[in-house]
Amino acid sequence: MTTTDQLLFALKLFTALGCGLVAGVFFAFSTFVMNALARLQPREGIAAMQSINITAINPLFMIALFGTALACLFLVITYLSKLHQPGTVYLLLGSLLYLVGTILVTIAFNVPLNDALAIAKPDSTEGVNLWAIYLTNWTLWNHVRTIAAFGAAVLLTIALCDQT
Repeated sequence: MTTTDQLLFALKLFTALGCGLVAGVFFAFSTFVMNALARLQPREGIAAMQSINITAINPLFMIALFGTALACLFLVITYLSKLHQPGTVYLLLGSLLYLVGTILVTIAFNVPLNDALAIAKPDSTEGVNLWAIYLTNWTLWNHVRTIAAFGAAVLLTIALCDQT
């Protein structure tokens, strides 16, 4: 195995693990965090989610989320012309699934909902109404992100196993 092959293997492994890590974070929100927040009084749930959204923007999570996206993009560019190689179709499908189903969904749906919640006043009627819509819509799109990131991790893992 050449040095280039070793580096590409390491990148594929990093990407598969990154997709899995991000899927796990989103899975936690889909399965219990949002349910726990929904059980709180709206003003408390809004305040808690506002705090979560602020603290989520940190170097470790951003590297996991967007570093994985950059790795996926690099893999797509690198392997698009290598469709004949074993595992390439899985690699491309996994990378594209992560880019579209996780990153694009985050940017198009979850972030705008977070931005709207960020300026909501927790004690206002508008805030309470927004919170009800937010819980439903944000969680729905989070389910999509969870499934996409997990599916990408599975496809990228198959690509790693299908290299021979």
